Amino acid sequence: MERKKKNFDQAPLVGGSSLLVIFAVLSLTVFAMLTISSALADKRLGDASAEHVRAYYEAEHKAEEILAGLREGVLPDGVSRIESGGGSGSSGSGNESGELYSYQVSISSSQELLVEVEIDGDDYKILRWQSAPVEEDWIPDDSLEVWDGGFGFGS
Repeated sequence: MERKKKNFDQAPLVGGSSLLVIFAVLSLTVFAMLTISSALADKRLGDASAEHVRAYYEAEHKAEEILAGLREGVLPDGVSRIESGGGSGSSGSGNESGELYSYQVSISSSQELLVEVEIDGDDYKILRWQSAPVEEDWIPDDSLEVWDGGFGFGS
């Protein structure tokens, strides 16, 4: 018995492996684009954070300058004297003993640094040094109808 040689002219099967390679390349491309997008978002967040920190320390520097002026006896614009406490008198700084001052320094359009300080001669005590939102009249958005829990069936 002689074996017959089968003569098939078939092309090698590369369809499945080609699809797998295409899928892998597309997956890697999508992951690369997501990585770039995430990195850009992180950069924007970092830049915004750095700008906020810069603005805060700039406002803090200005508040320190105002405090230095108050300790020298100068009442800068925007500083209000809240009350005078009873004390033993002045010790050369030009301020009456126990005077309480309040002022605010703008950090951004939405935040300000609130400061209250008591000056007693050469001594001073910081009572408040706080970053707070700018007080504005808040107007709620009533344009969206919110479900109140009822079914609207005539109750």
